[in-house]
Amino acid sequence: MTSSRPVLLCVALGAIALLGVGLYLQLALKMQPCPLCVLQRYAFAVLAIGCLAGALMQRGAHAVMAGFGIVAALTGAGIAGWHLWIKAHPAVSCGIDPLETSLNTIPTARLFPTLFQADGLCTTDYPPILGLSIPQWSLLWFVVFAIALATVLLQRRAWAR
Repeated sequence: MTSSRPVLLCVALGAIALLGVGLYLQLALKMQPCPLCVLQRYAFAVLAIGCLAGALMQRGAHAVMAGFGIVAALTGAGIAGWHLWIKAHPAVSCGIDPLETSLNTIPTARLFPTLFQADGLCTTDYPPILGLSIPQWSLLWFVVFAIALATVLLQRRAWAR
């Protein structure tokens, strides 16, 4: 019987690393995050916090926190998918609209403006990174994290038999 703690830790560290990549792209390469980018950052942050908390809890809580992480990952995947849809339909924009205004008034955006303040446009075309756009990378990682966390749940179910 293997522990699910390493999976939870890897997902948490991966999500934190991706938040770091987002900050690097923003601060070093001047790629301003749009409202949907910020929502994806929130999903990565919730995923990281949930998985880290789950890894620190008793074994019985691993499945609960893995389920919580799957919900966060699927939410992030949905946001990334919507972002890709907007990029494919440039006539639609989430630019300076009520979403950006309301996101920028959330307390976390005021406490951590570098990480959670939306200043860009969703339709801005930044150069691809290794052939994929930023929302494509986000979608890919959200799916990878959801699959990894689903294995935790499946392992827990197999152990229960």
